[in-house]
Amino acid sequence: MAQAQETHMNETSVVHVETTAHTEVPHDGGHAEGGFPPFNGATFPSQILWLAITFGLFYYMMSKMVLPRIGGILEDRRDRIASDIAEAGRLKQETEAAIAAYEQALAEARRKASGIAQATRDKLATETEAKRAAVEKDLNAKLDEAEKRVAGVKDAALADVREIAGETTNALVESLLGKAPTKNETSKAVSAAMS
Repeated sequence: MAQAQETHMNETSVVHVETTAHTEVPHDGGHAEGGFPPFNGATFPSQILWLAITFGLFYYMMSKMVLPRIGGILEDRRDRIASDIAEAGRLKQETEAAIAAYEQALAEARRKASGIAQATRDKLATETEAKRAAVEKDLNAKLDEAEKRVAGVKDAALADVREIAGETTNALVESLLGKAPTKNETSKAVSAAMS
């Protein structure tokens, strides 16, 4: 009986050894080596091939799709900034021309007013003192009114110039920096520039 048990034990150990031999076969395509695949020397050629294919695809996508779009965006931005600067220069020239025309008109109005006052004084010199004083007072009032009107036109023109300069400055700073300055900062900068 002891011999039968020993034979049975030998048979079960042989079956156990055969079963474990079959279960120890690796499931990675038959490679007996284990470890991290990128460090496995047997897979280096396929890894290099896939690296070259991936790099080529990324390079193609970057050169044909991404970089032209970025270049177009940068070109559009450069053109828009140049256009804004040209528009600001044009507005500045128009402003300077308006101020020069205003100063010329003011000088002409003063010259004409001065000529009218002198002609009136020469004509009225022969008349009585009271009549001369009354006419002179009337002319001075008209001159003051004309100067007030001219001052009003000048203030309106300067206000428009300040507003245009402020809006242009805001647009330029926003397009260059991506953030618009506050109205207080813009008005201080424009006032300093126009002083």
